Formats: sequence, C-alpha cells, structure tokens
Amino acid sequence: MLAPLSPSLPPSGGIGLKSVHFNDVLNDDDETKRPGWVEVHPQNYFGDGGPLHRWLTAIAGVYPLSFHSVGLSLGSADGLNQHDLDKIADLCDRYQPAMVSDHLSWSGNAHDRYPDLLPVPYTQEALDHFSTQISKVQDRLRRAILIENPSRYLSYCDDEMSETDFISALCKQAGCGLLFDINNVEVTATNVGLDMEAYIDAIDPDIVGEMHLAGHAREDHESGPLLIDDHGSIVSNVTWRLYQRFIQRAGAKPTLIEWDTDIPEYEVLMAEVGKAEAILSSDFEERAPHALSG
Repeated sequence: MLAPLSPSLPPSGGIGLKSVHFNDVLNDDDETKRPGWVEVHPQNYFGDGGPLHRWLTAIAGVYPLSFHSVGLSLGSADGLNQHDLDKIADLCDRYQPAMVSDHLSWSGNAHDRYPDLLPVPYTQEALDHFSTQISKVQDRLRRAILIENPSRYLSYCDDEMSETDFISALCKQAGCGLLFDINNVEVTATNVGLDMEAYIDAIDPDIVGEMHLAGHAREDHESGPLLIDDHGSIVSNVTWRLYQRFIQRAGAKPTLIEWDTDIPEYEVLMAEVGKAEAILSSDFEERAPHALSG
C-alpha cells in the first residue's frame, strides 16, 4: 500500500544540499538562518559508505530529507533504470526521506544513458507508458512519489494534450504527485510559446507536494530569447512573481532553492530562501519588495 500523498516536508524553504555547505547547515547556531529541510540527489550517494554517508547521516539527524532523483529515465521506451531504482530503494530504507521525486522526462535507451532530461510527447500512449513506470517505482519504494514538470526547448508536433493536462492526467492515473518547478514554467513558456500565468493557474494545488525555484541563463537570438535551465544564479523576477501567484492561491508549500552550477556562498543561498519564506509567510511585499522590481 502506498504512503499518503499529503506533503510530509515542512511548508518552508529548503536548499539543494551541496558538499561545500555541509559544515554550514550543521554548524549554524542561529536556527532562524537555517533551511527548513534539505534535498539531495540520491545518485550521489550510491556508494555504501565513506565521508558522504557520514555527512548525510549527521544532516539527516537534524533536517527532513528529500531525495530528488535525476536518473530513473521514466520516459524511456525500454523502461526505467532498474539499477538506480534498486539503489534508491536501499537509500530510502536507510534514510527514510520525507519525499522522493524524479522528472517528466527520459534520459536513455537500451544501450546508452544521456546527461540530459529529454522531453516526452504529450500523447495518450506516452501517458500510459509513463504511468506504468511510475507504478513500478512506487511499488518498489512502497510510497507515492513526485514527478517534476520539465524545462523544454522544443515541443512535439503530434502532442495530443497540453503539458498541464498531461500532468493532471498522469497524477490521477499513476497516483503520484507533482514537484512543481516554477523556473521550469518560465523556461518552457518562453522557449515554446506558452502563457505562463495560464500554466500556473491550471495546476491543482492539491497535487503539489514540493516546489522548486532556481535561476536560468538567457541567450538572445534574432528569433527571440532562449532560456537555459542551468540552476546557476538567483531566481528571476518573473519566477518570483509566478511563485507568489501560485502560493496566494495554494497556501504554503515546501519550497526548495535549487542551485547546481556556480555554487554560491551559503549566505547567498540562504538569502534566496529568505525571499521564499517571505512569500510563504504572506509578508512578501514588506520584507522583499526588491524581488518584485524590474
């Protein structure tokens, strides 16, 4: 029987945990400056022991954990990555994370694995296949998982439904939830020509178990801007506005600041967490008006 889908992470700001910040999250005596929870990529902890596990064991004793997988390749026609699934199951038994998630994507086939999260077509056939793979994961882990909306650079000409309709149907059919990445909404909407606010408004808050905020890079071309989901900078003003719009309707949700390239100092990362906390506490205009400028 699957675990209930209701969020078990605190509805507060968390951080994507990097090794350079291990000391910071353990040694910061000021609890008001600590994240509410931390997230890790379980693929980084597939070894059986060593320093990484000693650190994570100590951190898990202080903070709720979320596992954000990047390698199950649920959309692959040949099926999911069984090796990664078995390793994640072992880590779940070991650390009992509050949440487990992966992506609405594929990243390999029977012969190769790719370092990218590639989009799936929004067709009924793809929906049925993806739902089957999620069911296999949830059965193996004995819990419901979350699936993250993608950042896209192209769309398929034979799509049969919108991204938001696909996500809604997937969560209903597979019994999973949504990891709602607001930066990915801005990236996708800009790159493939969607209405950002309509996308935000189409998501049912009840299926959202966790949220992500991140920065992106921008390239300007004659054909228009191209946004690249590099997680290497502060959250954009547009993403903050979209996030605020959703939270005003949905209420507080566990919200992660994701920063995976050009890793900043801990204080910079926590300043972004502070902006999210201001929105979550419905005091955004007073505490962080600069994030709405521009």
